[in-house]
Amino acid sequence: MKPIVAIIGRPNVGKSTLFNRVTRSRDAIVDDLPGVTRDRNYQDVVWDEIEFTLVDTGGYIEDDDDDFASHIKYQIEQAIDAADIIVFVLDGKHGLSPFDRDLIELLNHTTKTILYAVNKIDGIEQEANLYEFYGLGIENLYPVSAEHGYGVRDFMDILVGFFPKQEKESTKESDDEVIQVAVVGRPNAGKSSLINRIIGEKRLLVSDVPGTTRDSVDSLVEIDGRPYSIIDTAGIRRKGKVSKKLEKFSVIKALKSLDRCDVALIVLDASEGITDQDISIAGYAHDRGCACIFLLNKWDIVEKDRNTAKQYLERLKMEAKFLAFAPAITISALTGLRVHTIFKQVNEVYAQYAFRVGTGELNRIITRAVTKTEPPLYKGKRLKFYYAAQVGKKPPAFVCFVNFPNGVHFSYRRFLSNQIREGTGLSKTPIRVWFRQRTGKIDFGSRKRVKPRLGKRKYGKKGNKR
Repeated sequence: MKPIVAIIGRPNVGKSTLFNRVTRSRDAIVDDLPGVTRDRNYQDVVWDEIEFTLVDTGGYIEDDDDDFASHIKYQIEQAIDAADIIVFVLDGKHGLSPFDRDLIELLNHTTKTILYAVNKIDGIEQEANLYEFYGLGIENLYPVSAEHGYGVRDFMDILVGFFPKQEKESTKESDDEVIQVAVVGRPNAGKSSLINRIIGEKRLLVSDVPGTTRDSVDSLVEIDGRPYSIIDTAGIRRKGKVSKKLEKFSVIKALKSLDRCDVALIVLDASEGITDQDISIAGYAHDRGCACIFLLNKWDIVEKDRNTAKQYLERLKMEAKFLAFAPAITISALTGLRVHTIFKQVNEVYAQYAFRVGTGELNRIITRAVTKTEPPLYKGKRLKFYYAAQVGKKPPAFVCFVNFPNGVHFSYRRFLSNQIREGTGLSKTPIRVWFRQRTGKIDFGSRKRVKPRLGKRKYGKKGNKR
């Protein structure tokens, strides 16, 4: 197992900035508003050829008036329990805080290695600000500037020196590819509750307050021996309802999560019915080429009869015609109803999403299609399909070479896409079909070799061919 390093500290000391600096990413949202980070945020890091997992946590406070304070404290305690090394971040600009002393008392119960990083020390002239923190009874303090990079490299070299020696050996990658699964949907649809149900612990905050989740949080989980990276995302609202800068960043990160996922689990609140915003979110996933599965959550509180599920699914297929291929499951994250069936569908969808068909088989499918339904005329000339090839996967992408690419009507494009789906069995994944111009290849309509047209021969002054 890779060593786990947890970053803890009171709000607004720069934990997420340090997380982003070390991971060389922007996976943790950074803002001047305290309490931005609420959930644990995990990411694998390689430093000096040594691999470990870095965990960002929410800011620790003892405040009975804050609805999330107890939840954040629970998350911090869980991160401390799971970590091998703890990085306690202090604020070198604003000095010592009572919350720092509360955290020291919390850490007194652990025997794990703790490193104390005093952040916001932008140069050697500011290192005098460290003296105040020696009052905590700490011997070794490390001055850093997460924003500008001062002292970070030296601190990280010291940090990895605490790892067991065998961790420096290169770790062998798993033979199983990790499937990236993003959980998306409207605010308060039950996304975090679903992930907590799947992974079997309260890793993500759950609240009736819409907008609880702000970061896109990755959770690595193994189900039936197969690894998955499950990405919890912020609820996506309509553009007109997104006003705060922080919430806009959260929505942007949720959309970016769709760019890097393989399968999108689109969570709908079945108790409220299918809304226009649900369809818009499905459109975001479709535009980014994700494989999709609809999850009709909160099915346990829906008033239903024998035809209720059928009516929901029929309306969903009608409203989201562009995702007619996407499976749909009625579930309840609260009770666990049919949650165990989700990853069976994920595996089936992913197998098609990463599918590659042989060129010969693909061309036979196209041959049968153009023979079955002759291509239409374009400006008085018959469209000719020469050959086809798969040019990508995730999702499967195909290119057909024709004499007039612009002459392929959208209805014939849809016909060919359906023929490819039928011929390859790709019934649960998006596919892409493109058309390009090419001559001199086999004509599927006549099966004859098309001879290339030769230009006129050119001769020099003495009749020699050039």
